[in-house]
Amino acid sequence: MATTLPVQRRQRAHFPEIADLLPGFPSWAHIRPVFDGNVIRLEDEMKDGVYEVRAELPGIDPAKDVDITVRDGRLTIKAERTEKKESKGRSEFAYGSFVRSVSLPPGADEDAIKASYDTGILTVSVPVNEAQPAEKHVPVESSKK
Repeated sequence: MATTLPVQRRQRAHFPEIADLLPGFPSWAHIRPVFDGNVIRLEDEMKDGVYEVRAELPGIDPAKDVDITVRDGRLTIKAERTEKKESKGRSEFAYGSFVRSVSLPPGADEDAIKASYDTGILTVSVPVNEAQPAEKHVPVESSKK
């Protein structure tokens, strides 16, 4: 008896790719980063009392293109990338804005946050106090009729 393997189907997006709409044209793969690149990839971890967030942001000037803010326990990273390529009398521009926010852990010291940038990776370090906030009990009121 022969076994039948399940068929893997490619998951399709809600909207067709540009190349699907114009099948007679050459591949549009070279412009894909312009449309798909508006997400900042983040990794975060808690290590030795420090909450660390790393963001992949290659090809930017961190002094001009990155804005990091903290408000109400949320860390927000905004970046803007502009790229210009010129060759043989032809030029191409690619640009995009990126925004990601993460919730800071309880006990985060928002006044001691530090950020650094090295080889395309933005690292934001947030010291976290070991002392957990005190638990609060909320009384339940009863309305007797």
